[in-house]
Amino acid sequence: MNTPSRPRLKSHTLTPDQPPAAEQAPPRSAVGEPKGAARKGVPSALRPDPHPGDDRYPIAWLVISKPPYGHMPTATSRCECGWDRSAIGHAQVRALIEAHAAHRTACPLRNAEGRAAA
Repeated sequence: MNTPSRPRLKSHTLTPDQPPAAEQAPPRSAVGEPKGAARKGVPSALRPDPHPGDDRYPIAWLVISKPPYGHMPTATSRCECGWDRSAIGHAQVRALIEAHAAHRTACPLRNAEGRAAA
């Protein structure tokens, strides 16, 4: 009896003499190159600041907090010259608001800036 021959487990495929040529990739855009509408001349949304600085900056702050109904209001008044006050309660907050307004006229930093600007 003849047994059927077994098929070979390894198959040897024929390889060409030279590797196939690689396909060319499409050209890639450079970093920062405009895309889409920007390439077509549409103006950008980013524009220069329309409000240039005038070298002024805050030096004093008055912060008043209004709490929920039934609680006491609080306030703080601070200035770069070292003025630092706080108040709790309706009457003291009103007094601190007046003291903050008075400090604006007496503050050495504000007066020095006013003289330098004039």
